This record gives sequence, structure tokens and C-alpha cells, in this order.
Amino acid sequence: MAQHQSAKKRIRQTKTRTAVNRTRRSQLRTYVRVVEEAIESGDKTAATTAMGQAMPALHNSTRKGLLHRNTAARKISQLAKRINAL
Repeated sequence: MAQHQSAKKRIRQTKTRTAVNRTRRSQLRTYVRVVEEAIESGDKTAATTAMGQAMPALHNSTRKGLLHRNTAARKISQLAKRINAL
């Protein structure tokens, strides 16, 4: 168990940050899942609309440190490629 005041503070900060990151990650996965479901159904307009919501969320997640920027770029590229193939 932490003894120093600074170590106790770091524990509190970590718990808060973990909760926030968990929420953001869950929301991000939901956006990507909606795009993938639209692609699976073959509805290009729905997929494009969902992609319009997922793309800013992916970019925002890189800014917040949730994803590496190359990971977000790869996900966006792969989804866009699948949408264009419809």
C-alpha cells in the first residue's frame, strides 16, 4: 500500500483516468461496430453516415492518448476501403 501522499494521489488519479479511458474506449468500439454492421448489411449510405461519426471519434482518441495515431489511421483506412468496395 502507498505510504507517501504523492503515491496516494497517483493511485486516485489512476482510478479516475482508468474509468474515463474505459468509457471512451467503449464508446469508440461502439462507433466502429456500427460502421461494421452497416457494411455487413450492405447499406452504403448507412455505412457512410456511421463512418462520419466514427472518424472524428477515432481522431479524438489519438488526441486523448487512447490510441496510437497509426492505429487510428489504419482503422479509418480499412473501414473506408470496405465502404468503397460496397
